Amino acid sequence: MSDLLATLSNTGIAKQLGLPTVPTLRRHRPGDPLLAGPVLVASVGEGRFAKAVTAFVESHGVPALAAAGEEKLHGVVLDLSGATTLADLAAAQQLLTPAVKRLGPSGRVLLIGAEPGEASGAEAAAVAQSLDGLVRSIGKELRFGATANLLVVAADVTPAAIDSSVRFFLSARSAYVDGQVAHVSAPVGTPREPGEVDDPRAEEQPLAGRVAVVTGAARGIGAAIADTLARDGASIVAVDIPAAGEGLARTANRTGGVALQLDITAPDAADRLLGHLADRHGGVDVVVHNAGITRDKLLANMTSDRWDSVLAVNLGAQLTINEALLAKGSPLHEAGRVVCVSSQSGIAGNRGQTNYAASKAGVIGMVRALAPRFAERGATINAVAPGFIETDMTAKMPVATREGGRRINSLKQGGLPVDVAEAIGWFGRAESGGLNGQVVRVCGQSMLGA
Repeated sequence: MSDLLATLSNTGIAKQLGLPTVPTLRRHRPGDPLLAGPVLVASVGEGRFAKAVTAFVESHGVPALAAAGEEKLHGVVLDLSGATTLADLAAAQQLLTPAVKRLGPSGRVLLIGAEPGEASGAEAAAVAQSLDGLVRSIGKELRFGATANLLVVAADVTPAAIDSSVRFFLSARSAYVDGQVAHVSAPVGTPREPGEVDDPRAEEQPLAGRVAVVTGAARGIGAAIADTLARDGASIVAVDIPAAGEGLARTANRTGGVALQLDITAPDAADRLLGHLADRHGGVDVVVHNAGITRDKLLANMTSDRWDSVLAVNLGAQLTINEALLAKGSPLHEAGRVVCVSSQSGIAGNRGQTNYAASKAGVIGMVRALAPRFAERGATINAVAPGFIETDMTAKMPVATREGGRRINSLKQGGLPVDVAEAIGWFGRAESGGLNGQVVRVCGQSMLGA
C-alpha cells in the first residue's frame, strides 16, 4: 500500500494544510555513485582511521574536506577513536555543529569511536560511551532523510577491517539505518588486505562468487533479500515451505537461482538443507535465516499451538540449522556469514505478540552466544532487527496502527523490504569479518525500544 502522506508531503497543498514533510530517501541504484558529494573527514585526538577514510573518499572522485565550508556535504566522518578527554569531546562539537548545517538531503554522519571497555581511565571511558548518546541524538535532529550512525572499534582493528562498514554507512544502501551502533573487532575469515586495489566491479557486485541461501524466500522481505543478494552477485538458493512453491519458483527464476522446498521445522530439515548445499553448490558462504511467522493473541488468550509454532519456526529451526553449520564437516565456507532476522518487537515488545517477541528476542541471544563459536570456524553470525517495513502484512493493519508505525521514527516513514536486504548484504560480505555477534536495527531510528 502506498504512503499517501509521503506522496503528498512535498506538494503545495501539503504546505497549505500544514502536513509534516516526509523526506524522500536516497536508495541504492546500480550505477549510481557511492558518494553524492564532498565528505568532511576530521579527527579529534590521535584517531587511527581518518587518513584511510580520506583516501577512500578521494578514490571515489569527491573531495575530502577538513572543515565545513559553503558547499553542501554528502557526509561527515569524525574519527574519535583517539578521543579521551572532555576537551576532545568539546572539539568534536566544534567540528560537528557547522558540518551538520551543511549536510545535504539523505546525507550521512558517521562517528568512529573506541571501545569504552578498553579505555584507560574513567574519563576516557566516559568519553567513549558518550558517543552513543551523541549519535542517537544527532539522528533525531537531522532532516531531509539524513542519518547518523556510530562504529565502535576495538584497539587491535586496522582500517581495512572497517572498510565495508564505512562503505555501507556512507552509501545509499543504509537509507533506513539510523541512530545505530555497530561494534567492530578483529576480523574473522578473510577480509581484504590493506592497500589492495579495488576491483571496479566490486562496488556493484560485492557478493560475486558467493553462494547465499535465504529461507522464507517466496515473498515479502525474503524475496527482496534474494533479489538484492543476487543483484550484488551472489548465487541464490531460495528456500520456503512446499505450500509457497509458486512464489518460491518466481523468486528462483527472477534471481537465476535454485528453489528448495523445505519445511525448516522438519526433523531432517538441517540435514536436507546442508546436504543440498554441499552436493549441488559445493558449500555455502551466506546463510540468511529469514523465515518467520506470526500467530498473534493477547497472552490471556494464547494457546499452546500458537506459542509452539511461532517459537519452532522463528527460533527453534535457526538453532538446529546453526548447530549443523557449526558441526565438523559442514558446508559453511571460510569467511562464511550467517545473518538472522530478528525484529524491533524482540527489543521493545509488542502488545499481542508475546510469542513473536519472545522468539525474536531469542534470536538476539542466540546470535550473541554463537558468535565466538562461529569465529572459531572463521565465520560470523549477526542479526538485523527490522522496524516498520512496508509489506503485504503491514498493509492489512488498521489505518491508525499503520500510520503510527510509519511516523514514530526519525525518518517519518516506513522502510522497504530492500532496506532490510541491504543491511543483510553488508553483513554478508567477506570483508565484513570484523562484525560478529552484532544486532543492527533497520527501523529509521524508531522511537520504540533501545
